[in-house]
Amino acid sequence: MEGREELASPIVATKVSPSAKKALLILNCILLSLGNCGGPLSMRLYFLHGGNRVWLSAFLETGGWPFILIVLLVLYFCRRCSTSPTSTTVVFMRPRLFFAAAVIGVLTGLDDFLYACGVSRLPVSTTSLIIASQLGFTAFFAFLLVKQKFTPYSINAVMLLTIGAAVLALHTSSDLPNGESRAEYLKGFFMTVAAAALYGLVLPMVEMTYNKAKQAITYTLVLEIQMVICLFATIVCTTGMIIDNDFKAIPREAKEYELGETKYYAVLCINAIFWQSFFLGAIGVVFCASSLLSGIIIAVLLPVTEVLAVVFYKEHFQAEKGIALVLSLWGFTSYFYGEYKVMKTKDIERESLNDRSVDLPQINYSSV
Repeated sequence: MEGREELASPIVATKVSPSAKKALLILNCILLSLGNCGGPLSMRLYFLHGGNRVWLSAFLETGGWPFILIVLLVLYFCRRCSTSPTSTTVVFMRPRLFFAAAVIGVLTGLDDFLYACGVSRLPVSTTSLIIASQLGFTAFFAFLLVKQKFTPYSINAVMLLTIGAAVLALHTSSDLPNGESRAEYLKGFFMTVAAAALYGLVLPMVEMTYNKAKQAITYTLVLEIQMVICLFATIVCTTGMIIDNDFKAIPREAKEYELGETKYYAVLCINAIFWQSFFLGAIGVVFCASSLLSGIIIAVLLPVTEVLAVVFYKEHFQAEKGIALVLSLWGFTSYFYGEYKVMKTKDIERESLNDRSVDLPQINYSSV
């Protein structure tokens, strides 16, 4: 987070006050938390009761992008009411940013497909523990792309969360779902690892896009970027659905769904809402803080997702999951304590600088 502040704060601070930035950070953390826990559970619910369209599930991860358009229209009319209608900016995004967001969107679409493949073959608990490796990928790519600086506390957090994922991996051999071959299980396993690696690249790419935008990064612009990312990801998934004949299969699958046709479409809608919350929250946390913090929040919520899977899907909660939960909470606490120390040190330095400026000798010009 320290590296993020050095690179991006001058751009962001021109448009967002510290209090508003904190409020946005809290809001986006909530959205990220809801999406991170609800997304995998609702997607697995689709597959558990007869759904088998992988591209459709991938489509739902970003298919809720029109909601962002509604928010942008509301913000536009708010700006229009507070300024002259003729001078109100409709779109803040420049071609340079649009192209970058489009590339990230294509990668996100591929990531959606890989993740959906994993969820279709693995229990939620297994998927969650594999996705925990995303934090390591995020830290690695953040170091390469945005020169993320690490403190002993953030390094400790990464290590603890990674160890937690490794501890969880000890019980994967007993997670083979009924009626699924070992080959299909391994296919889902490696596709989920690939999804973790790819999204570990996407988050720092978003942060790098902010840093190299050459324009003020407002939250409205962040929403525009996210809308373009989701739009292009949806285009990728829609293309996959067309090739796989998903649109023809959906009505038939709805009629054969174990929970009923109405609940089938309800599950799809809830799925889209949760995943849109996830992506909005993730990109918002990157805007307000850093890609590393976004990765850490995702990682620390994985054990929570596992607990929810135990409650709703009756998955086994082995001792390894309890250990991983403790390690994750410890890592999360370590990270935020480190950030608290960094901010406190900066406040002390700022106060010291102000005191020195006040104590400078004043020149008596009347005696000159």
